[in-house]
Amino acid sequence: MDLLRLLSFGPDGWGDELLAGTWLTIRLAIATLPFGLAVGFVVALAKRSENRFAQTFGNIFTTVFRGLPELLTIFIVYFGGQILLQRIAGLLSDGTTAIEVSGFVAGMIALGLVFSAYASEVFLGAFRNITRGQYEAAYALGLRPAATLRLVIIPQLVRLALPGLANLWLILLKDTSLVSVIALDDLLRMTGIAVRVTKEPFFFFGIACLIYLAMSIISSFGIGAIERWSNRGLRKTA
Repeated sequence: MDLLRLLSFGPDGWGDELLAGTWLTIRLAIATLPFGLAVGFVVALAKRSENRFAQTFGNIFTTVFRGLPELLTIFIVYFGGQILLQRIAGLLSDGTTAIEVSGFVAGMIALGLVFSAYASEVFLGAFRNITRGQYEAAYALGLRPAATLRLVIIPQLVRLALPGLANLWLILLKDTSLVSVIALDDLLRMTGIAVRVTKEPFFFFGIACLIYLAMSIISSFGIGAIERWSNRGLRKTA
């Protein structure tokens, strides 16, 4: 009963802190997802481009952000971004303005860059599974390249890339725990504070495990619903 009392809400328990940390973790993952998907899609297009410069940029991007540890990427974005903005502010003003980068934004950008590097490879694999005949049929109907991409290619791309992107989402959900190193009050950081104060590591880390597991299970149900939606046309055809 004493352990359960530690999860109560209010000054005597840690329930509200863990709930706030969980909510921040969810918000960070949800904010990172569209950013990572957009950048990953653009990088995939660059790697498929006939422009040599675009191909080189895409290859360097994926090599760098798949090769760097996620933790190091977070440090570079957080502290490097702070230094860069400080330098820019110094050029535009007297140099006395102090600039502090938001930990949430820095975490979102860093995790989004890593996510996009892997997502670009998933998109690239999906592109390769779309036959040339799809493009030729669209052009024969008079569709321009942009309309072909939007109306013909992307709907198929979503279905083909969804399993890989679903795995990346689950990885992203767990990687949000890394932002605790830049003093962002996510679930893992709030759990660590509770452990240091109460001296109950097994209990609180166990609760954190259950929360992460619950988020993964809920995500799996959501992913399953999206997969059924994306395959609805195939079922009707069959």
